[in-house]
Amino acid sequence: MRYGHSVEAVRRAEGALMARVPEGALMQRAAAGLAAAGADLLGRVYGARLVVLVGSGSNGGDALFAAARLLRRGASGTAVLLAPERAHGEGLAAFRAAGGRVTGADGGAGVIAHADLVLDGITGIGGKGGLRPEAEPLARAARESGAAVVAVDLPSGVDADTGEVHGPAVHADATVTFGTYKPGLLIDPAAERAGALRLVDIGLDPAELGTPALEALQHADVAALLPRPTGESDKYRRGVVGVAAGSRRYPGAAVLAVSGALRGGAGAVRYAGPGGAAVLARHPETLVSTGSPHSAGRVQAWVVGPGLGDTAEARTAVDDALAADVPVLVDADGLRLLTPEAVRRRTAPTVLTPHAGEAAALLGRAREEVEAGRLRAVRELAARFGATVLLKGSTTLVADPDPERPVRVNATGIAWLATAGSGDVLSGLTGSLLAAGLAARDAASVGAYLHGLAARLSEVPLTALDLADALPRAWRNVSE
Repeated sequence: MRYGHSVEAVRRAEGALMARVPEGALMQRAAAGLAAAGADLLGRVYGARLVVLVGSGSNGGDALFAAARLLRRGASGTAVLLAPERAHGEGLAAFRAAGGRVTGADGGAGVIAHADLVLDGITGIGGKGGLRPEAEPLARAARESGAAVVAVDLPSGVDADTGEVHGPAVHADATVTFGTYKPGLLIDPAAERAGALRLVDIGLDPAELGTPALEALQHADVAALLPRPTGESDKYRRGVVGVAAGSRRYPGAAVLAVSGALRGGAGAVRYAGPGGAAVLARHPETLVSTGSPHSAGRVQAWVVGPGLGDTAEARTAVDDALAADVPVLVDADGLRLLTPEAVRRRTAPTVLTPHAGEAAALLGRAREEVEAGRLRAVRELAARFGATVLLKGSTTLVADPDPERPVRVNATGIAWLATAGSGDVLSGLTGSLLAAGLAARDAASVGAYLHGLAARLSEVPLTALDLADALPRAWRNVSE
């Protein structure tokens, strides 16, 4: 599991550690890790040209000490001081002693144009808002240069706690972060500016960091959660998932949701709705009925919403599913047909799976506002509906209705998932995991992980059916 901790938690743990170690030890540990990462990116340190962008905080000190280490290995370097009177004194002295040159912000763009490596030490994890006017041209010059840009702890100009970007920010090729991941490194739009992530252990105590704000599953975590049949299993003991999806106008949504459900670990799939002929043509093993969910037979979870439309039959399907005393996943058209009150009345778990546009409609906001503040939006939706919310997008987030539980972020998704029907497959897959017995938060997290991994294992451009067909490979990849 990867964990992301808030700025407050990091500062608390750093303060406790600094009281136990010699003065400056933490900065030297950070600088050593940063220098090693820079050397790896350069490949050959001797003769390399290095530029350090130095602000007034300790990140500037980390960058200066790291640069001094690289200069002692034969690199040449220039420090661009954005606030010369507030630059880290000891770091600057070490950099100069190693042969480094110093210039002001006005001369920065010229030296950046000839750099092989740029270290971004402009602001630290406490920075708020975008880059200041004097720093923006330097960030732009770094991006336009051929240099590798490495952010120190996080790209300057992004919000460490939320992943929001309120103005110009550094675009890094890699970010070297210290002690623990910061939530902003894992959530877009900030995550896309962070590049490849490298975590340097500086000795922070997990107990002093406390409960993380964010966590990301990895292969071992997903493997431990996957449902597996035993010798005593039969199709009903493995769970039956019901799918109420599709319509006469959109029968494909039914096929795609059922395709995902059949690959999700449950023992059987019941389909209820007008798309039965299309479903049976693709998946003859499906148990099909033409009525509403209420009359479809016993299930351990329902998936309702993809392709339903906005008809009386669609409303009945959503109402029937929500009335069932089993976990329910609501997606797509179903999200427009429910209210917070209807969800909060339920005693069984509910999972909502909106994309940014649907989330915006549920919150009464603009889509752009949701995309700019994804963490805030998913937490608010979970609190408002009392449900587990999977917010789809460039970084998929899963929030529990309990605000004390960390939000989960999925790191396996790729841009090719932005294809028609992809979300229908995810809904079926996640609903099947619910029917197989996973808790709502785990089912949503594992579903998103396998969904993204299946896309990575598919040939691109991919279609939604390609994605469903690749799910067994994703499952096997995780298990083995």
